[in-house]
Amino acid sequence: MKFKNVLVDLTLLVFGILSASMGLKGFLLSSHFIDGGVTGISMLLADATKTPLSVLIFVINIPFLFLGYRKLGLTFAVKSALSIGGLSLCLAFVHFPDVTHDKLLTAVFGGVFIGAGIGMAIRGGAVLDGTEIAALLVSKKTQVVRVSDVILILNVVIFTAAVFLLGVESGLYSILTYLAASKMIDFILNGLEQYTGMTIVSAKGEEIRVAITQSLGRGVTVYQGKSGYGKDGHINAPREIIFTVATRLEVPLLKREILKIDPAAFIVQQSVDDTTGGLLKRKKGH
Repeated sequence: MKFKNVLVDLTLLVFGILSASMGLKGFLLSSHFIDGGVTGISMLLADATKTPLSVLIFVINIPFLFLGYRKLGLTFAVKSALSIGGLSLCLAFVHFPDVTHDKLLTAVFGGVFIGAGIGMAIRGGAVLDGTEIAALLVSKKTQVVRVSDVILILNVVIFTAAVFLLGVESGLYSILTYLAASKMIDFILNGLEQYTGMTIVSAKGEEIRVAITQSLGRGVTVYQGKSGYGKDGHINAPREIIFTVATRLEVPLLKREILKIDPAAFIVQQSVDDTTGGLLKRKKGH
């Protein structure tokens, strides 16, 4: 089983490197568009100093790899070093066709290939860009800003520099590339079937539980609670709190069934990035 996991991770890393390389050499480099993060910084410096991009990508990522080793462990650091080294070698020695000179197609599909590559690398337990490592560490130290905020601030600086160094048009197309890459990373990591967590507080919890598990074929978790304050005035009255996870397409059906049983039910929904185990698929016969 362990060998199988290693093989899967290695396959993801190899395809991630090839995909990111295709995005860079097959689309972005010939049009002088950039991506965000360390890759974007490397592309700006390569354009300004004429230093090979393959060298800059590896060298600039070295400090982030060291931080990753210190904070996230040796396995993560080794995988990431091999992935970034593989990307550098791929950029230096592997030929990729220049697919199109259409600027919109270049920006969008360059971002798609880069995002797919980064997403596959993350699934394989590594990174192709050290920005995420730095953002994670800054977020932990300050405990005020989130990881996404740090990445956003860094990329605002990068794309502002791109506007001045590459021109307004190239800078704007580069932002489009970054957005396409971000969406593709989300797709690779979370997939099409995104889930929604639903918490239901009701005095008719048992009826709702039966409806969800038997009629709709979903799994639930039941908590015991009390009413803190309610329109009916019954403070400390027992309440069953039911938690279930459903796909976005199933949410309207669940809500309709719940409110049919108890129109006063309190329902809270939240996005769920990923799930493991449990009854996430409908049981046969439902």
